[in-house]
Amino acid sequence: MKKTLLSTLLLSCLLTACNNEKITVENTSAKADNPHITETEKADEIAQAKALLLAKWQGPYQGVPAFDKVTLKGLIPAIEEGMKINLAEIEAIAHNPDSPTFENTIVAMESTGKDLGRVFTYWGIWSSNQSSPEFREIQAEMAPRLSAFFSKINQNEKLFSRVQAVYNSDEVKSLTSEQQRLVLLTYNGFARNGATLEGSAKKRYAQINQRLAELHTQFGNNVLADEESYVLFLSKEQLGGLTESIISAAGSAAEAREHKGEYAITNTRSSMDPFLTYSTERELRKKVWNSYYNRGNNGDEFDNNAIIAEILQLRHERVGLLGYQNYASWRLEDRMAKSPENAIKLMEGVWPAAIARVDEEVADMLAIGQAQDGIEKIEPWDYRFYAEKVRKAKYNLDSDEVKQYLQLNKLREAMFYVAGRLFNYEFKEITDGSVPVFNPDVRVWEVVDKTTKEHIGLWYLDPFARKGKRSGAWATTYRSYTTFEGSKNVLSSNNSNFSKGVNGQPTLISWADAETYFHEFGHALHFLSSKVTYPTLNGGVRDYTEFQSQLLERWLATDEVINNYLVHYKTGKPMPAELIAKIKKAAAFNQGFKTTEYLASALVDMKFHTVDPTGINAQKFERDTLAALNMPEQVVMRHRSTHFGHVFSGEGYSSSYYGYMWAEVLTSDAAEAFAKAPDGFYDKDVAAKLVKHLFSVRNAVDPADAYRAFRGRDADVKALMRDRGFPVTRD
Repeated sequence: MKKTLLSTLLLSCLLTACNNEKITVENTSAKADNPHITETEKADEIAQAKALLLAKWQGPYQGVPAFDKVTLKGLIPAIEEGMKINLAEIEAIAHNPDSPTFENTIVAMESTGKDLGRVFTYWGIWSSNQSSPEFREIQAEMAPRLSAFFSKINQNEKLFSRVQAVYNSDEVKSLTSEQQRLVLLTYNGFARNGATLEGSAKKRYAQINQRLAELHTQFGNNVLADEESYVLFLSKEQLGGLTESIISAAGSAAEAREHKGEYAITNTRSSMDPFLTYSTERELRKKVWNSYYNRGNNGDEFDNNAIIAEILQLRHERVGLLGYQNYASWRLEDRMAKSPENAIKLMEGVWPAAIARVDEEVADMLAIGQAQDGIEKIEPWDYRFYAEKVRKAKYNLDSDEVKQYLQLNKLREAMFYVAGRLFNYEFKEITDGSVPVFNPDVRVWEVVDKTTKEHIGLWYLDPFARKGKRSGAWATTYRSYTTFEGSKNVLSSNNSNFSKGVNGQPTLISWADAETYFHEFGHALHFLSSKVTYPTLNGGVRDYTEFQSQLLERWLATDEVINNYLVHYKTGKPMPAELIAKIKKAAAFNQGFKTTEYLASALVDMKFHTVDPTGINAQKFERDTLAALNMPEQVVMRHRSTHFGHVFSGEGYSSSYYGYMWAEVLTSDAAEAFAKAPDGFYDKDVAAKLVKHLFSVRNAVDPADAYRAFRGRDADVKALMRDRGFPVTRD
């Protein structure tokens, strides 16, 4: 079992900010509460449920998860059995009487944890796509136990001594570069996570991890509770300014919550954002804004402020045991940025241009607000509303008009087209029921090489919002590509929270959501194109792994996609040239807002993790940090601290939210390589280099070396400034 699994798992509680009503999984008490079932029958049911969760996957495509059969009642015993099996595998390696070698230690470890890994595939679905009160109880119970389990592996002295022996051996010199990187990553996975500690320090390190596991889970569940609880129900008289598609989606959301005849604005970004953009009801905009941005900050049982303070204190103490000055220094040591100072330098280099642009945007908005509505000040809940008016005035560009050409199914076809041109992939939907799914909304495609017809993997798509599903969009894998035990095909998945079209109408989304759709598909292509030998090398460096997905967003605006797939949902006619021109002309519009709200979150995250957090008050620290940055009062952090799940529902992005901008520098620079190529974004030679050097190698090559192999040099930050329409200084 890879040592990164726990952090990935707990991160999924938010990133998997967790959560259907009509689900194939049964709740744990459905039959257990039936008085007519004997204790023996109950035990048999649990044993069968446990066995199914642990079972090797059956069926086509080298086996697929039994999403249609598994139940929660077997989850705890399956995890317990999986941990027992995994620990036995680890002990066998640790006590191998033969001298440590790459094969009998490092490679042997790559083969462990398969049973537990299969259970965690289902765990991830229950956490992210199908959450329920029953699952969250299990999650809260198991989080500290899982942490203790992983500590047993990370702190296994005999195992680490064997890893260390291989790391320091002459054998390493004779290994391939891929194998050498595997040794390095394996060694660092132990050394950076407490393996070198002794006595009370080692014990305390494990205790901290267990407590953090509890806190991360509680934080994510608190956010989910506020997302589920704060729903605004509207009458027809309160729909002023809302478009037909927004009203339709809100009506469906209300009906799903047994409020037929009303309209629901839910406490998620996909519902909040369009409402704040179009609603003419200013007080209702304020109410929706407050509900969304105060998630986890309502002074009740789901308040996250005390949890943040404890998380920060424990993280600081834990890295102190390892000799680091602060958490960020430990976290960034093996990232592309290498140090918090380098990350802060990048962010603070962009920040002045971003807030200066906000001042310009606010001035434009206030002029319209004063003239049309007599307002005296732009408030945060006004920003999207008046920005849309400025967009129309400056560029004659109506976001709702653009939306009529952005049909979810057509965009999916566009993504398949791009994958075909760049990766030579072909997607064939599987409709015969041979691949089980966990919800009727989920669809599955087989991915094959267009030329050789070689099977690459499967792509699962779960596109629509529902109760119990975490907000946002994300990508994951159920099985990654490796070859060390025979070639394994990929089971990849994209997940979104779009509002389903009603009465058979197509789902229409915004341009920003379309970019996100392409973004997450970029992650899927990264998974599918993997050519690594060992499982660990399918991991990634956080400030690099967003690069590939951010880059794929650029193909949405290519002529081939616009002209062939962006067609009006009623007439079927392609997007007119004049509208395309407006979109491209307005590409840098509102970048002050977008850059500032993101950077504010990234900078606060970094500041949280570079100070001594003793006695910290999260709200005061957030306010003081933003004030010191001269944060414009009309803009708020994209993720305020109390619902910043990237950072506090797990450790995947903690002190690493800056990584999106670090990756964006690479993205902008790489996009210019395509733009300057003879055949532009579909140039075969540049595409081949992209796949070879930036997608297929995953983490088998140091990211900096991989990028230089593609571009011939390091990325230039000026490309990012040009992209965002910010001033570029000369050297």
